[in-house]
Parts: sequence; C-alpha cells; structure tokens
Amino acid sequence: MAILLLRLVAPMQAWGSRSRFDDRDTEAEPTKSGVLGLCAAALGIDRADPIDDLTRLRFGVRVDREGGAGRDYHTAQLKPGDPKTKTDVTTRFYLSDAAFWAGLEGEDRAFLQRLYAALHNPHWPLSLGRKAFQASLPIFAGPPQDTPLWEALQQAPSLRREPSEQAYRFVLDREAVPAERRAKASPSRRQDVPDGPFAHRHYLSREVLTLTGPLEVAPDPLVHRHWQAPEEVS
Repeated sequence: MAILLLRLVAPMQAWGSRSRFDDRDTEAEPTKSGVLGLCAAALGIDRADPIDDLTRLRFGVRVDREGGAGRDYHTAQLKPGDPKTKTDVTTRFYLSDAAFWAGLEGEDRAFLQRLYAALHNPHWPLSLGRKAFQASLPIFAGPPQDTPLWEALQQAPSLRREPSEQAYRFVLDREAVPAERRAKASPSRRQDVPDGPFAHRHYLSREVLTLTGPLEVAPDPLVHRHWQAPEEVS
C-alpha cells in the first residue's frame, strides 16, 4: 500500500454532498467525490471518462481547522434579459478559513506517483469545491509514502496557526482505521463515491468512522510563512 497526502487550505472551501441547483450545501470536511474531482482535474480526466483508478482509493481526512460556516445569496436567470424568464434564488454554503489534510491510499504506487506529478502541474485549474475557491497553499505535500493512511494522517504537520490543545478530528473509510481503534469510533455513512464518470451524477455510499484525539506534531512551515498575526504585520 502507498498513500498520498493533500494539503487543503483556502480562504473558502465547499464540499457538498446533497447539492441541488437552488441549495448548495457543504459538509464539515472534504468529501471523497470532491477530492477525487480535484484529482481528476489535475490529471486531465474529462467528466465523461471513467475514474476507476480514483474511486478504488481509500480516503481519509484530518481536520486541523474547522473554519466557520458561511452562506452566499445568489440569483440566476436561465435567459438573462428576457422579461418573461424566472429568477431563481440560490443559497450556497461554504467553509471559511478551514484547513484539512486529505489522504488517498491504494496499491498502485505508480498511479499515485502520476497523481502527485499532476498536482504539481495540473491539466486544469484546481479549486476546493468551487471554481472560485482557490487554495492558498500548495495542495501537493510530498511524493507517495509507504506509511498506512491512518498513521500518515497522524504524522502530518499541523496546519494550525498557533499551538492548541484542541483535539483533532479524523474521518476515514472504515477499512483504513486499525481494527483495534474501530470500537471507539463513531460510524456513519456518506453518499459521496462516484458511480462511474462524474457526468453520470450518481453516487454510492461508504461507511466512515470518526475519531478524535490530541496530537503532538510540528507545525507546517508553509502555514507560518504564509500568515502573520495582525500584530506582526508592520
């Protein structure tokens, strides 16, 4: 097994799993479909193309900064300028100032290496849930590792701006959690596994486990290089 970690940090992110045209939700952490869509864009996979190499990967997330929930107010017209056209009011939710580690685990190390290279030089622009939501730090964090997904997420550097004793939250595919830890985890289901190409818009469910706990990890130097507290700005 090999794993690839993705750093997901941005002023705004949105990870919907139940979105409709006039009501765009977001989960509290990245969805598997959302992260796989980001990877497909990096690799240049068209929406009508198969994504079997991506969907068979195990998936997990570590929440470093939960961020705040926000809501946008939008209006849209199917035929702008036509006085008879209907104006639809749409509500779009997002997360502000959130930070996550996402991990993908699979047996095909060569594919993960190709994905890592694509994240360095993506075929299409990358975004965190919506086209306008651009990452503020590099998404690629390092080449594929041989560490199990659970251990890699525990060892990743902290994306928090300052030390905190607040527990970290982990949300992983059930199979990616060590058997001895499953009894202490909270189970749930997420319907965010693409069933065929993205153009089909059909999703299967997966069983996930949520765990929380403290970590002692070094800060990610990119976070502190990118951000300065207001009193530090001259």
